[in-house]
Amino acid sequence: MEKPTKAFIINELRDYVMITIAMISYAIGWTVFLLPNNISTGGVAGVSSILFWGTHIPAQIFYFLINAILLIAALRILGWKFCVKTVYAVVALTVASTVASQLYHEHWLSDQPFMAAIIGAVFCGSGVGLVLANNGSTGGTDIIAAIVNKYREISLGRVILICDVFIISSSYLVLKDFERVLYGYVVLYVTAFCIDWVVNSMRRSVQFFIISDKYQEIGERINREPHRGCTIINAQGFYSGKEVKMLFVLAKGRQSDMIFRLINEVDPHAFVSQSAVIGVYGEGFDRFKFRRKSPKNTEN
Repeated sequence: MEKPTKAFIINELRDYVMITIAMISYAIGWTVFLLPNNISTGGVAGVSSILFWGTHIPAQIFYFLINAILLIAALRILGWKFCVKTVYAVVALTVASTVASQLYHEHWLSDQPFMAAIIGAVFCGSGVGLVLANNGSTGGTDIIAAIVNKYREISLGRVILICDVFIISSSYLVLKDFERVLYGYVVLYVTAFCIDWVVNSMRRSVQFFIISDKYQEIGERINREPHRGCTIINAQGFYSGKEVKMLFVLAKGRQSDMIFRLINEVDPHAFVSQSAVIGVYGEGFDRFKFRRKSPKNTEN
């Protein structure tokens, strides 16, 4: 068994710290803004909310128990690698939401349920987005979607959406208030928007085209400091006909300032083009994303 590298350990610790912050954000949105105002959300938190309104047993207990059952199933079907950070996220959210419910006794925005729905959804969506951007999962419908996706050609997003719509619609059976159900749909939409925004912002990548006579030194600095690879492209100026070397660099968005700084230190007169890219997959970036097709039996 290979010994974990220092970079791997740092990245793992960073993931757990960010997951903790994300679960605190979700706990605030759920227990401070949504739950007290009888506004449902999707996932296991939504099911737990409905059970809480019906039985008055703390929603955190239902949340933990339901996720524990789902995680046992996921452990058998999907493997332990899927579950490690999910278990941590579930425990962190259970603790954070319990603490939040004890600290905040005031009924905020009770006369403005729409604003409570919007603010709660922003906190919840931002929390889920942070978890996903840091290689984690909040459990719940994510587990159901992953299990269904393993055996059926149905996208994860579609399964999660179907589950969430069903859960929010079911809140009418307890609340007997269709207006609150509509607020739940608002929460679902705003949460999805915030998840996409946070994930795309944190995983945003950029590409650079750098033309400079000092391309060798610039390339070495980029390799050494932001630890990004460079590709040398042979190019030719159309007007001058001069042969030039052009560096092609892909990097995380947060590394842009560092790259511009080191280029300016080496060659302030370098020609640099920067642009955002939709997705970068491979070593050092995201994993390849594609739909796995199950093999079909064919008769000869």
